[in-house]
Amino acid sequence: MKQILQINSSVFGSQGESTQLANQLVSQLAEQHGANVMVRDVSSNPIPHQDAGFLQALSSPANTRYKEQPSKVAFADQLIEELQISDILVIGLPMYNFSVPSTLKSWFDHIARAGVTFRYTENGPEGLLTDKQAIVITTRGGIHKDTILDTETPFVKSFLAFIGITNVSFIYAEGLNMGEKIKAQALTEARNQLKELLLN
Repeated sequence: MKQILQINSSVFGSQGESTQLANQLVSQLAEQHGANVMVRDVSSNPIPHQDAGFLQALSSPANTRYKEQPSKVAFADQLIEELQISDILVIGLPMYNFSVPSTLKSWFDHIARAGVTFRYTENGPEGLLTDKQAIVITTRGGIHKDTILDTETPFVKSFLAFIGITNVSFIYAEGLNMGEKIKAQALTEARNQLKELLLN
């Protein structure tokens, strides 16, 4: 049975457009594949930002970790395991100030671990989380796709490739703050993209 991991990152929670589109997609994917679904909302349950204690803990033998360090590593281990056991990753990705939500960046920071999700070789880094599919649903207030202002999706694509996930599809809903007519059209187009994705 397939496993789907859904990452929501909208500060508006269940009311966020990216969350609603992701919910719609995941529901249909789960039905289509008979899949289990795990949902992690990094906005309502924020991932802590990396700090010196966490990085020191990662580089220390387990029996030398102290105070909160063991729990920090255990939490990161859990995030990595959730991704490792998943076949399909769905990310609800709003754009905030031309970039990803900071809590999603924290999730990225916690799952990028040398020797576990990637490794360095004489030919450069090699991702270890292969044979996975990722679907990223990105929502924006303005129009940014295929412009120099879209610094978000190239970053996400590069990061996922870094850990080995190269089968990535992007669904766009743009212009959501440019009037109700444009918003309605954008959401309809995004839903049509989801339908096409499900048929392939």
